[in-house]
Order: sequence, then C-alpha cells, then structure tokens
Amino acid sequence: MFKTIEWFDGKVRIIDQSKLPFEEVYLVFENYQDLAEAIKTMKIRGAPAIGVAAAFGVALGAKASHATQTSSLLDEINHISEVLAQTRPTAINLFWALKRMKEVASTHACLKVDDLKRVLEEEALKIARKDAEINRKIGEIGKNLINDGDSILTHCNAGALATVEYGTALGVIRAAFEEGKHIQVYATETRPLLQGARLTMWELMKEGIPSTLIVDSLAGFLMRKDKINKVMVGADRIAANGDSANKVGTYSLAVLAKENNLPFYIVAPTSTIDLSISSGEKIPIEERGVKEVTQISGVKIAADGTNVLNLAFDVTDAKYISAIITEKGILYPPYLKSLAKLRKYL
Repeated sequence: MFKTIEWFDGKVRIIDQSKLPFEEVYLVFENYQDLAEAIKTMKIRGAPAIGVAAAFGVALGAKASHATQTSSLLDEINHISEVLAQTRPTAINLFWALKRMKEVASTHACLKVDDLKRVLEEEALKIARKDAEINRKIGEIGKNLINDGDSILTHCNAGALATVEYGTALGVIRAAFEEGKHIQVYATETRPLLQGARLTMWELMKEGIPSTLIVDSLAGFLMRKDKINKVMVGADRIAANGDSANKVGTYSLAVLAKENNLPFYIVAPTSTIDLSISSGEKIPIEERGVKEVTQISGVKIAADGTNVLNLAFDVTDAKYISAIITEKGILYPPYLKSLAKLRKYL
C-alpha cells in the first residue's frame, strides 16, 4: 500500500496527484509555502489528506524558523496557519488540524524553542498515524453494509489518495473485497478534474478490484436498470444536522438514489464533522478557476470567452443520506441526535 503523504528526514513527501494515472511522481517539500501551494493546486487533495498536509505544514514552518524566543515562534505558527488556511475553504479537516497544532503549541508555550519544534513534529506525525488507523477502522465497520455480489457506485476519489493510506469510502469497498466478497464498483469520471477516471480507477485497478468507469451522466440510468445496489461517497464537511458537502455532483447522485430506492452512504472520519455549523447552507463552497472546465489536460474544449461557474462542491441534504459511516460507528437519522453524541470526540 502506497502512502499519499509522509514525513521523512524533516521533509514532506507526497504523490503528485495531478500526474496520475500516467506518471507516479513524488514531490518533496522543505517549506510550508510550497506545501500550501501543492494543496491549493490539488497536487494533494482529499479532506483527510489535506488535514495531515496542514499539520505537516505547521511542523515544517516551525522547523525552519529562526526564532530564538518561544513567543516569536508562536507568532510565526499563527502566521503559518493563516497561510495554510487560505488554501481550500470547504474541507473542515484542514481547519481541524490547524486548530489542533495551534492548541498543542499553546499548551507547550513554556518549552524552549527547539523542544517546541520537536513537540509539533511529533504531533503532526501522530495525526498522520491516526489517520491511517482511523481509515482501517472505518473499513472494518463499513464493510458490513456491503453484501456479497453488490455493485457499488462511488463518486470522485475517497480512496487512499484522499488520505494517508487505505481510504474512506473506497476503504470500505477495499475492506469488503479483502474479506472475499464478490463486488463490482462503478466509478464516475467526476468532471471537471476527472478524479474518478484518473485516481479512483487507478487505485481500483492497482488493487485488482472489479471496476468500471462511467461518465457522470450515466449513473441515474444504471440505477434505474438495477445495475447498482448502493452508493458510497466521502465528505469534506458534515454539518450538525447531517447535511454533507462533497465533490460537486454528489447531490444529484443522492437524489437519484432516493428515487430508485437505493441506500446512499457518506463515509468520513469524525474530523470531517463540524458541529459548529447547523446546516449545509452554512458550509463554504469553494469556487475554482475557469480553465478547469474549459480545458482538459491543457486542451481547450470550449470557445474563448465562455462564461463558467466552477463550484468544486455541492451539499447533500441529510434526508437523502441513509447512514454516515465513521470510525466511531455507523450513524443513522435523526443526525442531530446521532452526530451530537460524537461531540466528546471532536
């Protein structure tokens, strides 16, 4: 199993997801500014992976600091966190990780500069190790919702590439396959950046999991023709009432699943839950550049001057979600109650 992101020898190493599936290229970062740019340009993506990248970014920035006083280092950490926070607005895991790193820094403000740097590095490594552990736990819990012979639809990439390793929604599918269940996965291409075609299919084929790539607009017809048994997707932020933000197109799949009486599952770690937001209406939705829509791999597919709206995410209402699978168990409606029970873990 490859690692999407890891810390070694005081640097951060990631697989460049913008090069997949044709090139398996790894990038090494020595400063937080370049890592922040990699997050912004989606060389690394996926809510859990972004959270780990943010934690590593703080550790990198602290390590490179020339501060001689702890108070000065703490000021730098706040600045580093602000820079990293500007990269991707929707995935709450990024802000969760930054908050945790700042809290650790504040708690250990009595330490000398070099000792605080070591504490921050250890904390970032702990966040990364925990992510891998959590994903495997989610897989073990969620695989019980998959039956032998199931055909599962997934959207975007919620696999190992969206985490440190193993994956969330794809981790559940992977766990079921490893258990010996005979399954078929349908992966949407996921316009405009084709994460399903480029990343999810790369992972599924690498693991030998039976899979088929489809254009986004075919999903509803396959549901109608009884080719799909259930839908499993990840999430970038889950509101207190269960409304969930995920890659744009997810909402449409949830509505189609409801119309065709199919279960629709959200799979995410508890760090994706944001109880400070009452509903999906308050989740910030990232808008990205025009070229992502008007071009594919640098090739123009629309006329110059075409007006474009490129929202990277949409929000699926809780009423369409059959269950939310986390490392703390499977949550069922009403989500205001089931999610509230997890407050002590958040």
